[in-house]
Amino acid sequence: MLENHSKSSVIDDPNAPYLTQLAHTYAMADQYYGVTHPSMPNYIASIAGDNFGIQDDEDENVVNLDRRNLVDQLEAADVSWSAYMEDLPANKLDRYGPVVNGTEIKLYAKKHNPFVLFDDIKNDPARMEHVRDYSALESDLDGGSAAQFVWISPNQCNDMHGGVYETVAGHPETPCPYGTTKDDPNDAALKQKADNWVKGAVTTITSSKAWTRRSAIVIVTDENDFTGNTTTGGWENAEGCCDSPYVPAHDPRVSPDWPGGTYGGGLIPAIVVTGGGARHVVDHTAYNHYSLLTTIEDNWHLAHLGHAGDTAGGVVPMWKTFGRHS
Repeated sequence: MLENHSKSSVIDDPNAPYLTQLAHTYAMADQYYGVTHPSMPNYIASIAGDNFGIQDDEDENVVNLDRRNLVDQLEAADVSWSAYMEDLPANKLDRYGPVVNGTEIKLYAKKHNPFVLFDDIKNDPARMEHVRDYSALESDLDGGSAAQFVWISPNQCNDMHGGVYETVAGHPETPCPYGTTKDDPNDAALKQKADNWVKGAVTTITSSKAWTRRSAIVIVTDENDFTGNTTTGGWENAEGCCDSPYVPAHDPRVSPDWPGGTYGGGLIPAIVVTGGGARHVVDHTAYNHYSLLTTIEDNWHLAHLGHAGDTAGGVVPMWKTFGRHS
């Protein structure tokens, strides 16, 4: 899961050549939307099928999220799982990390780790053992402990989010200031860093012992660009599909100028790299993060959570993007 960039600002952008190559070599869903804005409700929706009315990034306020989630489903079906977070703090419930010389650096952000937001994961030490630092991924993939389902969140310099202004020893990706407009020098640098990071991650995964013809990597962002559009709360637009939430006019969590309506996360990049399947596929079906959750659930014959599987609302699995009919 990458951050805060539209399909139009990633695919075919000169600052994202590797992501562009993946999209055109393997498979791309070119009508894939974020569920809503801002980041955290997209992450929650991605593993629970609902944003539960959460329309902000205030993760410290998420204290009673006692909801069924993908981990509950996977464990009930004996499907192994792991979540890898780059620069995960030693205290996995910390909001940011790491701490350098007494200063909290916002490389890791809790709002980008949906697993530690749900009560029945964060309060279960055995489950929290599955939430690991990204540095463990390579050895897990090659050492016989690779999970069947894996989630990966890069740090905020490598996921195109930005907002780190300090230089951190051992982190050549720092600093990574926010961009102010598409492809300004800071935004271009964020895309270049993410592009290089994804190349390293994909290479690590596809060259590992765990990678097979039945394996797949899905690369998406959470939502589209932040452009300062006052009508939509700062986001480029609020286009959406597939059960994105309705937010009433003038909702203070969005903007006094918000006219009311579907508050989607905008058109975003969605790339599927398969071990033995789709090549040169462009899928024009409307999807969002609920569609990806539906696909994951259907793959392991699980029930659907929340809006996942709501075909009446347009939420359908992404098998066409994976090069499959069903």
